[in-house]
Amino acid sequence: MKFRKSVKTDINGIMNIIRQAQVYFKEAGINQWQDNYPNVETISNDIDNEESYVLLKKGNIVATAVISFKAEKTYDSIYEGKWISNGEYAVIHRVAVDNNYKGLGLSSQIIKKAEQLCLNKGAHGIKVDTHEENLPMQKLLKKNEFQYCGIIYLENGSKRIAFEKILR
Repeated sequence: MKFRKSVKTDINGIMNIIRQAQVYFKEAGINQWQDNYPNVETISNDIDNEESYVLLKKGNIVATAVISFKAEKTYDSIYEGKWISNGEYAVIHRVAVDNNYKGLGLSSQIIKKAEQLCLNKGAHGIKVDTHEENLPMQKLLKKNEFQYCGIIYLENGSKRIAFEKILR
């Protein structure tokens, strides 16, 4: 498998995976990634910001994620808990795996790649937020040794649960 930064020609492949995830969330009754988010513009901006990544198998996009080293404004305030650290960190957003490749550990591979990127940049923490009903993401985070830290609120006021992992 190859892990690389996304390019504009990847948008259709990424959006195919995003749409699969949106359908999954809707069918599961999880109000995450609904209301036309993320959309082509979101993914295009992620690519422009050089924060979008894809995992390829035989040249086909099988998973996607955003890994950002910009401070997350919505993480400045955390409720009913606290962050583990205050140092430099990466944020992982928009993790999605093609339905045909679920259950193969690809999301964990993405997290491992994010950890490598962090250590290469001298950042020793990764922070993530997810919908409180997104149990697959919570399971993934716990499996990869993230710790629950508290609650954050997105700019639109949506509640998310927050996790952090310190890298050694």
